[in-house]
Amino acid sequence: MTRKLRIGVIFGGRSGEHEVSVRSARAVVEAIDATKYEVVPIAITKEGNWLAPAAAAELLPQTTQRFLSTRTRQGKKEDVMIAGDPSRSGLMRLSRNGGPSEPIDVIFPVLHGTYGEDGTVQGLLEMAAVPFVGCGTLASACGMDKVAMKALFLNAGLPICDYAWFLRTQWESKPDKVTRRISRSIGFPAFVKPANLGSSVGISKATDKASLARAIDLAARYDRKVIVEKAVEGREIECAVMGNDQPQASLPGEYLIHEEAARFLDYTEKYAGTGNVEFVVPARIPKATMKKIQQMAIRAFQAIDGSGLARVDFFLRPDGSLLLNEINTLPGLTDVSGFPKMWAASGIPFPRVIDQLIEFALERHRERARNETSI
Repeated sequence: MTRKLRIGVIFGGRSGEHEVSVRSARAVVEAIDATKYEVVPIAITKEGNWLAPAAAAELLPQTTQRFLSTRTRQGKKEDVMIAGDPSRSGLMRLSRNGGPSEPIDVIFPVLHGTYGEDGTVQGLLEMAAVPFVGCGTLASACGMDKVAMKALFLNAGLPICDYAWFLRTQWESKPDKVTRRISRSIGFPAFVKPANLGSSVGISKATDKASLARAIDLAARYDRKVIVEKAVEGREIECAVMGNDQPQASLPGEYLIHEEAARFLDYTEKYAGTGNVEFVVPARIPKATMKKIQQMAIRAFQAIDGSGLARVDFFLRPDGSLLLNEINTLPGLTDVSGFPKMWAASGIPFPRVIDQLIEFALERHRERARNETSI
């Protein structure tokens, strides 16, 4: 009988997206094929403490804990350690009673935002020579930093909206100067965002100088770098991407806002289930536009040297033209997230998506292992 692969699902994290990460972990644990995989839950608290499987499981809903009981070996009280030395099998699973150590086969980092999606955990895992799901260190860092991301998109010839950025210290020392520069170069309305965060955390709309100041203060709570983007009139379209050197794009989806009260797709509208927003896939757009979105999504993925998975967001303007908004290298995997819904509509249910992501992780690990490290 073939041994089950041990999949370490890391979730939580020191990020404003901690709760979204827990929801994504729940979705992965409940959808993963128990006949193929043994799940090892590993949580990171908001303070940055790493929790072993037993304590990590307690952060998940009780229904998910029951799923875990069928996806782990019963009666085993095990702990996890990280070793940056590949000769010690990297990330290890250790029995508490001092028994033999067993390596985790693949890490599935279901971490969103800073200290998880930004290349920090990815660099740790690469140093430890552990296969992991998703983009590598460089792509994760560039995909998280919206300023670096947009520079790469421009270099790849992809159309983006007008934007400006500045540091928190510049805002704190010379707010009038920053306000004048933004008012002249971007104008109103505009969206103000932390440069390194997702799930619409810390984002707000500015319609004048007073609301701009409030929006900057909010964004600066989450990051030292703030980006301001010109508001774009148009529909918000998303497209999911999976793969390594030959990525594939899903059918695009679209968020439909049903009430004027939902002024833009903020954190509450995405995850609180207010009923103001509906995600429709496939998006109701012409086939030619759909194909162009898929092609641009793959180009964006390749522009940051992506691997594994990503979600690419677009604006479809009234004249039919497209603007690339951003790429998310570890998109939400919750029950309301677009990524699994777009693949389901494309004919790949979520359990199979998880299978493919694990396969891509192992493939990428084998490819990296071909690199010579000495002369």
